[in-house]
Amino acid sequence: MNGEPVKGATPATLGLLAVTAVWGSTFVMIKDVVGRMLPIDFLAVRFLIAAAVMLVCFARPVRRLGRAQALRALALGTLYGAAQWLQTEGLALTSPSVSGFVTGMYVVITPILGWLIFRQRLPVTLWIAVCMALVGLGVLALNGLSVDLGVWLTLASAALYALHIVGLGHWSRPGDAFGMSAVQMVAIAVVCLLATLPHHGPTLPPDGRAWLSVIYMALVAGAFAMLVQTWAQAHMPATRAAIVMTTEPVFAAGFAVALGVDALTWRMVAGGALVLGAMYLVELAPRFRRRRPAESLHHEV
Repeated sequence: MNGEPVKGATPATLGLLAVTAVWGSTFVMIKDVVGRMLPIDFLAVRFLIAAAVMLVCFARPVRRLGRAQALRALALGTLYGAAQWLQTEGLALTSPSVSGFVTGMYVVITPILGWLIFRQRLPVTLWIAVCMALVGLGVLALNGLSVDLGVWLTLASAALYALHIVGLGHWSRPGDAFGMSAVQMVAIAVVCLLATLPHHGPTLPPDGRAWLSVIYMALVAGAFAMLVQTWAQAHMPATRAAIVMTTEPVFAAGFAVALGVDALTWRMVAGGALVLGAMYLVELAPRFRRRRPAESLHHEV
C-alpha cells in the first residue's frame, strides 16, 4: 500500500479511532490493577483470556487460514507480545510519561521500516503529519527525558510495535481478519506467559474489582481491539494507521480529565491539537485536494 487513501479507508480510520479510544480508556484501570499485581502477570492473564475466547469464537476462520497467513499471524503476534513485554519492563525503570512518549516513537519508525522493508513511498503530507504527531506526543507527555535502560527497552518495544504495524498493513486481508486476529492473540498470550516463568508463573488477580478490569482489558481492549486493528489495516497504509493510533494518549488524557483523575492543562490542549492536526492531514486533506480539480472545472464551465 502507498500513502494514498484506499477504498474502505474512512470506516477503517473510524474503527481504528474507536480502538485507540478504548485503549485510552484503560490507563486509569491499568494503574489500579498493576498496583496490586505484577504487570507481567496482568498481561499474561489478560491475553490468555482473550486468546481462549477468540479461539472459541473464531475456530472456523482460524481453520480456513492458509499456512502462509497463519505463520504470518504467529510472527506478528510474537512481535506484539514481545513489544508488550519490553514496554512493561521499561515502564518499571522509567516514568509513565516518558514511557508513553518513547512508545509513541513508532509513528516515526513505522514509515522508515515501511520504506526499508517494502519500499513504500510516502507523500510529503504524511511526513509532515508524522512530525506533528511526534511533537504533539512530546508536548502531551514530556517534562524531561533522561536516557536510561528503561528508555532503551521502551524504544525497542516501539520498534517492535512499528514492525507489527508495517507487517499487519502488508499482510492483512479483510477476509482473514477473524482468523489472523485470533492466531495473533494466541502468540501474544504465549509470549506473555513465558515472561512470567522467572516469577514462577502468572498470579491471578487479587479481587473481584481487579478481575472485572482484567476481563474488560482482555475482551474489549484485547480481543475486540486486535480484531478491529487487523481488519482496519487491510484498508489503510501502515503509516496512516500509526498516525491514527497516536490519538491514544489524547483519549487517555480526555478520560483522565473526565473522571477527575487529572486537571485539564495547556499541554493537553496543545499536544492534543497537534495530534488531531496530524489526523486532519492524513484523513481530510487528501479528500479536499481530490475535490478541488472538479470544483475548478465546474467554475470554469
